[in-house]
Amino acid sequence: MFVDYAKIIIQSGDGGDGVVTFRREKYVAAGGPDGGDGGKGGDIYFEVDPNENTLIDFRFTKKFKAENGQKGSGNHCSGKSGQDLYIKVPRGTVVKDAATGKVIADLSEVNQKELILRGGRGGKGNSHFATATRQAPNFAIDGEKGKEKEVILELKLLADVGLIGFPNVGKSTILSRVTAATPKIADYHFTTIDPNLGVVKTEHGDSFVLADIPGIIEGASEGIGLGIRFLRHVERTRLLLHVLDVAGTEGRNPVEDFYKINEELKKYSEKLATRKQIIVANKADVMQDDTNYMALEKLAKENHLEIFKISAVTGEGLDTLLNHVAEVIKTLPKEEIVDIDDKVVYTLEEIEAFTIQIQNGEFIVEGPAVERLMGRVNIGDNESYAYLEKMLKKLGIEEALIEKGVREGDTVKILEWEFEWYNE
Repeated sequence: MFVDYAKIIIQSGDGGDGVVTFRREKYVAAGGPDGGDGGKGGDIYFEVDPNENTLIDFRFTKKFKAENGQKGSGNHCSGKSGQDLYIKVPRGTVVKDAATGKVIADLSEVNQKELILRGGRGGKGNSHFATATRQAPNFAIDGEKGKEKEVILELKLLADVGLIGFPNVGKSTILSRVTAATPKIADYHFTTIDPNLGVVKTEHGDSFVLADIPGIIEGASEGIGLGIRFLRHVERTRLLLHVLDVAGTEGRNPVEDFYKINEELKKYSEKLATRKQIIVANKADVMQDDTNYMALEKLAKENHLEIFKISAVTGEGLDTLLNHVAEVIKTLPKEEIVDIDDKVVYTLEEIEAFTIQIQNGEFIVEGPAVERLMGRVNIGDNESYAYLEKMLKKLGIEEALIEKGVREGDTVKILEWEFEWYNE
């Protein structure tokens, strides 16, 4: 089964905790602190797997978690770092942030891998906090928690040329005639429900990848007839062969069909609307007269497009069309699915940020900086609490609270902890 869309949850590994230990050695009366650091949590990568061509595996596995780092131990021994997790995807997979829709990574290159989520940093053992005045620190820093993110995977076929057009105009027949692909073909609408790929080799030795994009119909850009799913696969193609039923079977009007399909391309993407097209007037073998073809020739001239009359069933005109396509492809640059200005590698590196809101007379402090800090201190330990006060000052939170008007006796709430403010 061809699956080209999946939504999954990824979670990087937690950092291991630092530990509180003291040197214990015979004949040493007061050994110093020797608590080791925790290991780093595992990162999450996405990696191109050349043997994969569908996202079907993600239908059954929805959550992926990297390994946690191990906690430290005595004698300054650091914990083992968690193993990184590599999630294998087919070439052509685009990873998006499910919450914002932003592109995280575009995995379109052979052997490409992208870091998506960093693991939590390991905590610091108590040996780091010894000073001339605090020679036996009785606290350590916990490891940083890993991050969880919901992402969308979209597979966009890597084809040079895409066959577009209404259902039953002969796209699958063309693909089967000119490549080794074997799409299911029958005389009814939406026979093709999955994109098909084939490699075309011309009589002159040139080759290119041709994709049969399933029927794009009116309303496709709004999702009618799985339209969004189909349109997704047109994006990477460099050239579109617009297949039209020149015989007008089933009462089709090829000129009207041309404008309807192009309107859907424009609604979906302005960039797609400007993609180079060649009109392919198919079913020439069953034309009753030249009326439709003459109308298409006029349309092609008005839109500065080339037109080729063919019959996918008999093979008439196919070689001429394919030889021309091979030459045109050489002049067209590779298409990037993501504009460089929009492409964001999202590693979830927290910024040192916080916000302060006043609600019901309480000063509420929130944000990545305080979440990280509060997750790594032991409020019940006096020395750890002193470290917290020092870090709140270092992060600028103390100064910001004063600017907000905090006074002696006011309540300051940091996450689930409440503190009474006092002036030093």
